[in-house]
Amino acid sequence: MTFKTPLLIAALLAGVAVQGAQAQGFGPADRPDFAELDTDGDGALSEDELRAPLMDRFAEADADGDGSLTAEEMVAAAEAARAERLAERMERLVARLDANGDGVLQAEEFTTPAPRPTAFERLDRDGDGAVSEDEFSSLSERFAGREHGPRHGGPRFGRH
Repeated sequence: MTFKTPLLIAALLAGVAVQGAQAQGFGPADRPDFAELDTDGDGALSEDELRAPLMDRFAEADADGDGSLTAEEMVAAAEAARAERLAERMERLVARLDANGDGVLQAEEFTTPAPRPTAFERLDRDGDGAVSEDEFSSLSERFAGREHGPRHGGPRFGRH
């Protein structure tokens, strides 16, 4: 294993520099899991398998396919990634505010505040009308070790 390999593993799996890289349009938006990385299915990750997602990002940004990145290509890749994230956010916003379900916002939908979910609705993530043990556990894990209440960053039940 070369000196670069531990650094590559750390960057890919631990997310070192991923946040900064994502801001520039590089780095995995969703870190791949082990099975996705283990492309040959042998139960072990080779250096090439660990490097593949990074090389895929590089190739996507290499607009002219010359095997190198210019500042312009990096800016274009970063702008494309930002535009994609913004489009996804706006699609979710339209879906949330679109009261009549026609896929577009009319002025009255845009200016009328969307109903906010109650504390129970936020706990009942699957919307089945009951809080399962898993749903309850995820809340407990989320707030483990924290003081609860509005002054301590805990849940603000009953507030909107």
